[in-house]
Amino acid sequence: MITDDRDFAAPDFNVYDFDAEEIAAGIAEWARIESPSFDAAAVNRMMDLAETTMRDLGAETTRMPGQDGRGDALKAHFDWGDGPGIMVLGHLDTVHLVGTTDGALPVHRDADRLYGPGVLDMKGGMYLAQHALAKVIGARGRLNMALTFLFIPDEEIGSPTSRTLIEAEARKCRYVLVPEPGKSDNFVTGRHAFLRYKIRTYGRPAHAGRAVGPGRSAIRAMAQLIDEIEDFTDIDKETTYRVGTVHGGTFVNVVPAQCEAEVLCVAPSMAAFDEITNRMNALKSPDPEIRLEVEAGPVRPLFKFNEATQDLYEIARRVASTVGLELGQGQYGGGSDGNFTGALGIPTLDGLGVCGDGIHTKQEYLEVSSLVPRARLLAGLYEALAGRNE
Repeated sequence: MITDDRDFAAPDFNVYDFDAEEIAAGIAEWARIESPSFDAAAVNRMMDLAETTMRDLGAETTRMPGQDGRGDALKAHFDWGDGPGIMVLGHLDTVHLVGTTDGALPVHRDADRLYGPGVLDMKGGMYLAQHALAKVIGARGRLNMALTFLFIPDEEIGSPTSRTLIEAEARKCRYVLVPEPGKSDNFVTGRHAFLRYKIRTYGRPAHAGRAVGPGRSAIRAMAQLIDEIEDFTDIDKETTYRVGTVHGGTFVNVVPAQCEAEVLCVAPSMAAFDEITNRMNALKSPDPEIRLEVEAGPVRPLFKFNEATQDLYEIARRVASTVGLELGQGQYGGGSDGNFTGALGIPTLDGLGVCGDGIHTKQEYLEVSSLVPRARLLAGLYEALAGRNE
């Protein structure tokens, strides 16, 4: 662990020529390639561009074919040293459907804001991470430590096909850097756990025009369950239950026989995690004639701040200070693939990406003024971590 300033050599940032407009233009190019999680072909078009970019930097790239209808994962490795190295971990899928750039959220600039799908979450961060590395390579030639970029295709839906890959690659590394959206005051050194569920109700169809009949509405039962589930939320404790999608029924004149909803639950502690698990498993149908199914989905484990991450944070804090960023640390909701690596006990630093607001909305934007300081932070962090390998 770092104990004093003698353990830290401040990088010389004068060798780097970062330009905010150049970076913004590159991020805009990536954002224009729309890549919603459920569209494998669209995600792979984005992976194609990322692969070309990384090869141009000299990386050896490996494409892992998509599973279960999802896009490919991409690994880009720089074999710069023996032993465990640095992993830069992030995703290129978004929550925005193809066509968003032609409609509700075109890629455009408004003063200090660059708008577009994924500019903040998290194409901006992954572009910035490779751009910072390109400047380091241009100035230094290489680092004194192996470095791997891992581009994930399905983070926005819980990384169901990528978790095994992420954990396997992370175990080979000494540090994991996650350029998810940055915060103006803190690094992210912990993240709440995320639990996903699908709940289904099965009723009995009948003609909906009959005032009294044998029908039992699966949608009505689901509506009651949604109220019950969301009422479990405790904002003060940051324990939340949110129903994000609902699908049911066939025709308006048929009593719906089936309904499905997806639930996302967030747990800031293991006690909250256990409480969520118990509550969701204990759900009962509000109508004895309607059958209820509860199916557990992908889980992001709790990522708590630990001694290993403390050491990494101290290095990053001092690098940040050299570029005028005074950053503390904290645990947050909003899961990431850093949940997996942090939960394994691998030193993981999250929230290293660009700053902005409007994540998962049609007002998503990054702040162009954040690009150069955050690029310098990443470049300095690469050098500082690799310098510990000398």
